[in-house]
Amino acid sequence: MQFLFRSPSMPTYDTALPGRSDPMPLTDRHFVNGASLKGPWADGTRTAIFALGCFWGAEKDFWQTPGVISTAVGYAGGYTPNADYREVGSGKTGHAEAVLVAYDPAKVSYEQLLKVFWEHHDPTQGNRQGNDMGTQYRSVILTADAEQQASAEASRDAYQERLSAAGFGQITTEIAPAGPFYYAEDSDLKDRTQPDPPNTFYYAEDYHQQYLAKNPNGYCPNHSTGVTFPDVVVTPLQYVD
Repeated sequence: MQFLFRSPSMPTYDTALPGRSDPMPLTDRHFVNGASLKGPWADGTRTAIFALGCFWGAEKDFWQTPGVISTAVGYAGGYTPNADYREVGSGKTGHAEAVLVAYDPAKVSYEQLLKVFWEHHDPTQGNRQGNDMGTQYRSVILTADAEQQASAEASRDAYQERLSAAGFGQITTEIAPAGPFYYAEDSDLKDRTQPDPPNTFYYAEDYHQQYLAKNPNGYCPNHSTGVTFPDVVVTPLQYVD
């Protein structure tokens, strides 16, 4: 996707690009299924955020998963508010290319989404996926609550066992709490005089949304390891009353 020079290391808050206060203009309809990209969605809908390399192919993996209501691509894990694609590609925002997944937990579990995440990239490659190099291609899970955090960490440990047995190195995936998610109708509630909280998800430009549905022959590399994720992973919170 990007073939420009990329910074080999993460910027700090002070050295990151300043960005902008206004979000990217966005058509609020999913190109594939017509769902809202920005919510709010039906009662009971939950959200998850994953970064696993080029977000074009990653988003397709999730929108094709039964039980997923909507997907959108964006930038997360860094500092620059409402960064654009070129800024993220410079390596000076700290962001990773990410996918926001809205899902119905009665139809697909968070653990099933984690399986999609782990099996569709190589989480041992650090700041790259194949020939896509730069901090924007690193592996990240941003969690909505303590339950997701515990599930994500348990899944990492379980998958590490499978990867190690197959000869792969250590997982480099970052797992951290996501910043607050603002529905489109609530965006005015943000205090724009203060920095956004860490790990806020910012929507990418409209042309990136559902890119491979709009461009069926678009760039879509497969960087999966071929190692399957365990069907059942028990997390500590499953035993909490």
